[in-house]
Amino acid sequence: MERLGRMVQTLHHRGPDDHGCWSNGGIGLAHARLSVIDLSSAGHQPMATPDGSLVVVFNGEIYNFRELREALEGLGYRFRSHTDTEVLLHGYHAWGGHGLLQRLEGMFAFAMWDERRKELFLARDRFGKKPLYYYHDGEKLVFGSEIKALLPFPGVPREPDYEAIHHYLTYQYVPAPWTAFRGIRKLSPGHFLRHRAAPGQPAVERYWRLQLPQLQNPAAGDENQLAEEFRLRFLEAVHKRMVADVPLGAFLSGGVDSSAVVAAMARLGGGPVKTFSIGFENREYDETRYARLVAEQYGTEHHEEVVHPNAVSILPKLVWHYGEPFADPSAIPTFYVSELTRRHVTVALSGDGGDELFLGYSRYQSLFQAERDPAVLRTIARVLQPLVTALPRRVRAMRSWALLERYLDGYARDRARRYAPYLVYYSDEDKEQGYGEALAPWRDDSSLALLRPFLEAVRDPVLAAAWADIHTYLPDDILVKVDVASMAYSLETRAPFLDHRFAEWAMGLPLAARFRPGESKRIMKKALEPWLPKEILYRCKMGFGVPIERWLCGPLAEMAQDLLLGSRFEQRGIVHRGHVQAMLEEHCQGLRLHHTRLWALLILELWFQTWIDE
Repeated sequence: MERLGRMVQTLHHRGPDDHGCWSNGGIGLAHARLSVIDLSSAGHQPMATPDGSLVVVFNGEIYNFRELREALEGLGYRFRSHTDTEVLLHGYHAWGGHGLLQRLEGMFAFAMWDERRKELFLARDRFGKKPLYYYHDGEKLVFGSEIKALLPFPGVPREPDYEAIHHYLTYQYVPAPWTAFRGIRKLSPGHFLRHRAAPGQPAVERYWRLQLPQLQNPAAGDENQLAEEFRLRFLEAVHKRMVADVPLGAFLSGGVDSSAVVAAMARLGGGPVKTFSIGFENREYDETRYARLVAEQYGTEHHEEVVHPNAVSILPKLVWHYGEPFADPSAIPTFYVSELTRRHVTVALSGDGGDELFLGYSRYQSLFQAERDPAVLRTIARVLQPLVTALPRRVRAMRSWALLERYLDGYARDRARRYAPYLVYYSDEDKEQGYGEALAPWRDDSSLALLRPFLEAVRDPVLAAAWADIHTYLPDDILVKVDVASMAYSLETRAPFLDHRFAEWAMGLPLAARFRPGESKRIMKKALEPWLPKEILYRCKMGFGVPIERWLCGPLAEMAQDLLLGSRFEQRGIVHRGHVQAMLEEHCQGLRLHHTRLWALLILELWFQTWIDE
């Protein structure tokens, strides 16, 4: 029990309201609770059935728990609480693990110990909104909501997984099922794991798969009908996520997705919506004026704060909370808006998933254009590309040549390679020139190995790109970023766009309803015209970022020099010192932007010093 207590204490920020431990014959479960539904002690976890045959720990929310409870009561089950946790217990007993998962609507990661079968059942929600990590060495299986909860357990190694680090440098995040720690794995979204209390490998199975997107669907109806159906389905998805016994609000960036969520919440009633925005002095990154438009239209209880990010002080916090290297710089503003939001509410709705489902990223337009330009441009590009590639590196590093090279790549390459520059941060050439001995086995590994199966699964290039994002970038970057940043402040976030029934409907829409040249999120914006001003719906998309390219030559310059050119980093053998020095010089001299690669390396070195060296 003492060991369980040490492990669960690492998750206090996720569950500050209550802690609990249970053990029996070498099996142990522990839980840190953030009270959201049924705040009484009846919601304490681990929670067991009256006869003790089933014990569960659960992270997340089941949005249809009331309907499932009614069905279970009809089968004769009796409840002692008003929690969704108890619904999991009885639902598992009534329908089994797979049958229960098919009925659940929500975001969740849970572990069920079945005493009769001597079996552990782990499951993760369909899109991967809630995390689940595990370690298995052939005898023991250890799991948790964060990697740091596993590390206190004896025998769990604190050793780097260099294949995972190779993937991290490629994408800026570690994709599932890898983690940066050798032997520790992520349970992938839409999967469950069964493990018997006996030597042997756990069995991992998929229980849900999103259907392939539709290019054409004659039965989808006209645009007016689709717009009305969008509004009805979206209102239903938002309504499900407004159930809570604690204060609830919404992130409001001023973009289309978060504005849609706020508009739906306001139309569903229940008093003024609490909304939260952060701004920056640099207008290039500031959207607060747009957020105010929506807040004023719906009379929300709006909270806004201008922040002045301190890169040097926030980096150690990022590295500790994420637990493994994570280099998406938008994690920084996500931390700030989560901190602001948690001062007022315990649950916040977000607009995550809207860009992937309704084809909102500008890179989809770029890919569409490259695929449809005249064939003669492709021929010219194929001739010019090797000539440009043969130029000396110093010449190619100049901005004008770098832009030309990227332009030619877009025409000369196949679909997967055309999309790679938008998602791949450490190119195949970077690896060949820069990888040190620790990463030598992956010097020739294609950056597209993980993306290509998704990009080739769908005929249309735009739908293929979105399909790849839904299975990689969304669960392993966007959802990780928001979950970790919000739970660092004990804030629960819910994403209506990722209601699985709503997402399945969106995937069935014809391409033309979601995307046309120069026009993204077509049917979504048409549906929202009665709800939001056109100034919100039809303005250019802004990112949620911070100016790391300037930081690396300003407030972070000394830290970057010390960490990335120091003996410690050089001895790790990850990237050659000369390669790093060339990138730093080219970047700060304005010859070529290397900020994404340098930022990723800086995060990686801090991760080593925080989690491996110590």
